[in-house]
Amino acid sequence: MLIERAPAPDFSLRADDGSTVTLASLRGQPAVLYFYPKDDTPGCTTEACEFRDAFPRFSAEGVRVLGISPDTVESHVEFKQKYELPFTLLADTEHVMATAYGVWKEKNMYGRKMMGIERTTVVLDKDGQVAKIFPRVKPTGHAAEVAAVVETLQQEA
Repeated sequence: MLIERAPAPDFSLRADDGSTVTLASLRGQPAVLYFYPKDDTPGCTTEACEFRDAFPRFSAEGVRVLGISPDTVESHVEFKQKYELPFTLLADTEHVMATAYGVWKEKNMYGRKMMGIERTTVVLDKDGQVAKIFPRVKPTGHAAEVAAVVETLQQEA
């Protein structure tokens, strides 16, 4: 279970640019990890575009933004290009990171039970500690909410 002010679970995932991103590679700068169910779906597109539009606020604070879903690198490349997303997307096709972060859960959609991502955002501090968890996120307005929290955390640091 993910707990605020505890070390974040380690991970190693392929990014949309073909590189590998690890928890260790994020050390030294805060990061926003936003978990979303699927590329190019209405809610996920809304959330991604809001993070895109708020990206200057994150950049100004030196914060790295990473979107994580079970989609493939190829799907991420298309999604990123289509919506001009300026941040990195990570492919968690085996749900390893989602499971470690506690966001791979049983969902009930239209009476059918299935496993999937529970839309969640995790803010990490520069040392890889969990600074803030946003569970069961609603896409609209979420990026601005995260940016405000990140700015507050940066001022406290």
